Amino acid sequence: MANRLLSPKLLHRLLSSSSFSSSATTITTDSILNLDDAEAIFSSVPTPKLLRSAINLHAAAVEPMVDLGMWAMRSRLTNTAVVREVMLAAVRRTFYEHFCAGEGAAEAGRRVAGLWESGLRGMLNYALEHADDNKSCDRNVQGFVQTVESTNLLPQSSVSFVIVKITAICPLGLLQRVSDLLRWQYRNESFHLPWKLNTLSIFSDSSPFYHTPTKPDPLTPEEESDLYLAHQRLEKICEKCLEANVRLSIDAEDTFVQPAIDYFTYSAAIAHNKDNNPIVYGTIQAYLKDANERLYRAVSSAEKMGVPMGFKLVRGAYLSSERQLAASLGVESPIHNTIDQTHACFNECASFMLEKIANGSGAVVLATHNVESGNMAAAKARELGIEKGNQKLQFAQLYGMANALSYGLRNAGFEVSKYMPFGPVELVMPYLLRRAIENRGLLSTSTLDRVLLRKELKRRLKAAIL
Repeated sequence: MANRLLSPKLLHRLLSSSSFSSSATTITTDSILNLDDAEAIFSSVPTPKLLRSAINLHAAAVEPMVDLGMWAMRSRLTNTAVVREVMLAAVRRTFYEHFCAGEGAAEAGRRVAGLWESGLRGMLNYALEHADDNKSCDRNVQGFVQTVESTNLLPQSSVSFVIVKITAICPLGLLQRVSDLLRWQYRNESFHLPWKLNTLSIFSDSSPFYHTPTKPDPLTPEEESDLYLAHQRLEKICEKCLEANVRLSIDAEDTFVQPAIDYFTYSAAIAHNKDNNPIVYGTIQAYLKDANERLYRAVSSAEKMGVPMGFKLVRGAYLSSERQLAASLGVESPIHNTIDQTHACFNECASFMLEKIANGSGAVVLATHNVESGNMAAAKARELGIEKGNQKLQFAQLYGMANALSYGLRNAGFEVSKYMPFGPVELVMPYLLRRAIENRGLLSTSTLDRVLLRKELKRRLKAAIL
């Protein structure tokens, strides 16, 4: 039926178009994952959706087009109401539809249900970030709570995680102040922080401390009150997750506020992760030079405290802003100098967490678009005897990206989720900009998807004609 939704003539025109040409004509997948069989990988995906995905991914691979779109979205043109509406409409019908799950929880839920039917799960992310005041934070927390509550209406286990950014529920300036104070205490153990809750290890000696060159002032009474309110917002979300039996993953963000984000994450994990069942997961960005050390130290301190800890392991999404900030301060970038170093760090961290799972402790979400990393982790899991369907090991990819790897991992018997941001277009714009940068940079693996999509669409066209 799916092949009849588009005429063979239309499919032939689109597939023979130069926009669908690719220099990558061979796919090498010497591993336990079968990524050569495009028919098996995309068997659950209808032809119209395959075609839309192919068009959007090819458009995102045209760098001048992406550069123009990024310039337009950041320019003063968006201050003009008419121009802004035209631009948002264009974004909505293209990249937004491809990379985002909808404007509200109900629409996102329908996308989750569709994924569930194809053997994948959803990580629901109400894509808000960078709140400036308590009023905005209070409004945002209601959106996160509603997101958690919406999972009760979806098929059981179809949602693996709800995602939260701490910058959406705690004012950004306060997070920076808390990060500065935490850094200074790591340098000077006698420095007293009366408001500090019990937490895990946050820093390593290789962590970038240039954000805090001088001793920061203590929090004012008003700041301490605001910090308490932010903890209460996170506590409310955690309690809702416990009621709904869904895990909470807290995203990593820029390094200038990451210490405070880890502090919120780990203090919440200590309070809610019980009985070898981590509910609150932290995130480690492997493109940071201190990533593996911080992971090892956090896991070690969690084990000493008897706290089961889960982590989402990613490569990282703030490449440009991190390098720009370091350059502006005249210091070395906190990000690995080469992509190969980032790959090696990710694989080392993944191996470490897999061994923890095999020994009966820890949990990890391996969020990767890199086929080699996926292959290595899958092989390591098999070698360690981690059984299929083990909830302590999950893989994840962004919604709209690396679908071949997602379905390949699913076919190999692993739990796989798609990271699904949703929300009004104008609020999701920061996320879309990061995806545009990533999709045109070294971290992109959309070439594999483009090749396999083209291969499967050609097969379906041939089958429709015959």
